[in-house]
Amino acid sequence: MKGKAPSFCLKNQDGDEVCLKDFKGKWVVLYFYPKDNSKSCTLEAVAFTESLEEFQKLDAVVLGMSPDSVKSHQNFVKKHNLKITLLSDPDHEVLEKFNVWQLKKMYGKEYHGVVRSTLIIDPEGYVVSRWEKVRVKGHVEEVKKKLVELKST
Repeated sequence: MKGKAPSFCLKNQDGDEVCLKDFKGKWVVLYFYPKDNSKSCTLEAVAFTESLEEFQKLDAVVLGMSPDSVKSHQNFVKKHNLKITLLSDPDHEVLEKFNVWQLKKMYGKEYHGVVRSTLIIDPEGYVVSRWEKVRVKGHVEEVKKKLVELKST
């Protein structure tokens, strides 16, 4: 999905409403993940937290989104000392808008869930880069590299 990013407002881990339009004029790294405290999701959140300062220097905000509740996000943040903003989409309304809520298969069973994906949204609100079915190892570095490249064009 290229083009304008769908607008949304969701609650963050503190129960405050966060809207995409709040970040107009900034770069947004928006990543979608399946579940708080699962192994890969924890590694990804910790990696984004460790690189947060570098993203901020690039004038970018990092937002994570999953169907977990605000309470779940609060526990996740506290347990792993996360510094990134996590958004709660329990009705997967926004996840569906971004086409990351999809039919998945595991052990022969089909179910709907989040396909781990990352977007870079430019200061005008356009999706300029997208990764799907993300492998966590090395991903944050890849996103950072792409952001630097996009900012220099």
